[in-house]
Amino acid sequence: MEYRSITEKISLIQQNKISLIENVKQFLNRIDERKNLNAFNFVFGDEAINSAKVIEQKIKSGKHGRLAGAVIAIKDVLAYKNHPLTCSSKILEDFTSLYTATAVQKLLDEDAIIIGKTNCDEFAMGSSNENSAFGPVLNPIDESRVPGGSSGGSAAAVAANLCDISLGTDTGGSIRQPAAFCGIYGLKPTYGRVSRFGLTAFASSFDTIGPFAKNIDDIALTLNIISGRDENDSTSVESEPIKYPIENNAVKKIKIGLPKEYFGEGLDNEIRDSIYFLMGTLKLKGFEVEEISLPMTEYNIATYYILTTAEASSNLARYDGARYGYRSKNSSTLEEMYVDSRTEGFGDEVKRRIMLGTYVLSSGYFDAYYRKAQKVRRLIKEDFDKAFSVVDVILTPTTPTAAFKIGEKSNDPLQMYLSDIYTTSANLAGIPGLNIPIEKSKDGLPIGLQILANRFEEEKLFGLAKEIIF
Repeated sequence: MEYRSITEKISLIQQNKISLIENVKQFLNRIDERKNLNAFNFVFGDEAINSAKVIEQKIKSGKHGRLAGAVIAIKDVLAYKNHPLTCSSKILEDFTSLYTATAVQKLLDEDAIIIGKTNCDEFAMGSSNENSAFGPVLNPIDESRVPGGSSGGSAAAVAANLCDISLGTDTGGSIRQPAAFCGIYGLKPTYGRVSRFGLTAFASSFDTIGPFAKNIDDIALTLNIISGRDENDSTSVESEPIKYPIENNAVKKIKIGLPKEYFGEGLDNEIRDSIYFLMGTLKLKGFEVEEISLPMTEYNIATYYILTTAEASSNLARYDGARYGYRSKNSSTLEEMYVDSRTEGFGDEVKRRIMLGTYVLSSGYFDAYYRKAQKVRRLIKEDFDKAFSVVDVILTPTTPTAAFKIGEKSNDPLQMYLSDIYTTSANLAGIPGLNIPIEKSKDGLPIGLQILANRFEEEKLFGLAKEIIF
């Protein structure tokens, strides 16, 4: 039997209309049937079934958590004690986590079932999920195309009905872009709302953990649960809890901004037309829509790649073959061991970003690149502060094109980086962003709409998303 949300699933289990154990087995069968998608690095089949047996009894006794029976996949950059943590990299191929990430533990505390760990771009660095030591992930809508990255496995798993919900991470669009390519909902929360403890760091001032789902209610419920201050993460904050169920009584009062810089050259005509049509529909529903300007938009990509590569080069220095992870067997000196282990353990894209980051932090270039990029980041944030003094939310395309072919941009890093042209700004400014699937292209590929709100105003995103569900 189908269910529309986790809340409805719990109700159906209570009424004996769904067997949770059979539900989990069905997911496991589908994972096996669609293993060619390569969405999972690891599947915890027996463990998931055993959890289902315990949780089904808790549901029937009425002593269950808010995510009871939700079958959830987690991106393989999130720690889960006594389970593999590889970050889809050879350098961590045999590593087992010693503890559990706070966000993952909060899911478990509410009786969620972790069914496996999903494939991703190595160390979350990529826009297509082609940079994985486990091989590329295929888009379940069209297997000749990419699912987006870096959380491509998490997005593909939800889109292909291999789980109810998944967790991904978003450093510059790595939840929203794959959600758009796979035709599902994906949320990047406000920076600091969700603890990063247990998330393998790529760029620490950008990284966020967020959910994928096929409906906005499950997105809101999951965020409600994983949010909150964590003493293990000094950047996490105590924020107003997300209201669940979603309240959208005052949503008609929301004023929508359309930034002109996001609808210029480079945007696919079908995506532009779909969003403009939707704007017309929202106006008919009584929403006020106003064109706005975000003048620093042209500097987003350059600023993002200077700052994130700098942070990556620092964060990835810990993988040296000495303490844990892959160690080269061909080295005769300590220095050779460091060099050989990193050369053999890291993939090309990770090496590229480490070298870029080391360059922009180096003596003589620090002021010209890194310091200047930090100043521009502040200006980008001020752009959004000014915009949100005039409008409540900002609507943009999520991606400039629909999902592209596998291999199409692999040899042109700059073109690949431009896939994130509309998403990096939210990470630079620390604001929340939500992808909503709104349309299909003439080729049957999903088209995504991005809604941005001011810091800690995710509920505006959810309320408006409810209005956009036709």
